[in-house]
Amino acid sequence: MDRRAELHAGPCKSVFVRLVPIEIVNLSFFPYTFFVEREPDHWENPVKAKLRESRPVFGAHITVPCVETAAMLADTGFDFLWIEMEHSAITLETARNIILATRGLKAVPFIRVPQNELWLAKRALDIGALGIIFPFTSTAQLARQAVAACRYGPEGRRGVGPALASFRWPAPDEGYPRFADRNVAVILMIETGEAVRNIDEIASVPGIDALYIGVNDLSYSLGYGGQFEHPVVREAIDTIVAAARRSRLPVGRPGPTAEAVRGFLAAGFRIFQSPRDTSMLRTAGQAYLQQSISDPGQGRSE
Repeated sequence: MDRRAELHAGPCKSVFVRLVPIEIVNLSFFPYTFFVEREPDHWENPVKAKLRESRPVFGAHITVPCVETAAMLADTGFDFLWIEMEHSAITLETARNIILATRGLKAVPFIRVPQNELWLAKRALDIGALGIIFPFTSTAQLARQAVAACRYGPEGRRGVGPALASFRWPAPDEGYPRFADRNVAVILMIETGEAVRNIDEIASVPGIDALYIGVNDLSYSLGYGGQFEHPVVREAIDTIVAAARRSRLPVGRPGPTAEAVRGFLAAGFRIFQSPRDTSMLRTAGQAYLQQSISDPGQGRSE
């Protein structure tokens, strides 16, 4: 797109005006060419865009407070960073540095907050997260609370203090508040028996972008911890997926292996959390050594 708005006033003269998106208009009855300002094209959160098109998205699970590790994974091809603030030692300051490190990289920074609370989401959003993952969302009231935490008034309850967030996401044409209301993703985690019982009411709350099944906590809540193939657990998962489809919401779950992800894709899942960063590091290291030395004792000094 040519961003130069130019009015040719004659064969040797040009007048340059402010930088805006333009359309070129030629009038056959007038001997000049006009460059006419039009509405700017607005950037859209690519995760939300993909989900709307029913395309899969993958989040790199960031658990160690290391900016370099997060930045490397953000540049690997993942759609978003799942910055873990429920089950890790990552602080708000570290999360901010990770978010700044994603500038120019593919992955969009999302944060799983420790609890479905307005103030926790507010702090995560104000440091530049463009998606919030809300754990243990077991009622429609909590679902509405999550949506409200991610929207400015009058529709929501997010407080106005976006200096840090707007530094990461400058939006001079529309302003950060409008940009954020369009682009912040709201993902609700369904991980209790209570949530399964309330799933239709939860899924029908306006403003939700996706449901995510926390299979570990769900299995424990149902009394079958870690038994993901137990009939009771599988029935609960199927119930969640069916409710998501009725409400036209994408649904996700952890993707522990590529083989598992292929099966989940066939079952209709579209959002996947990778193994945690430390697990991927260990797996890659082990694979390298196994491929390099067929005999574990080969090449080692006594």
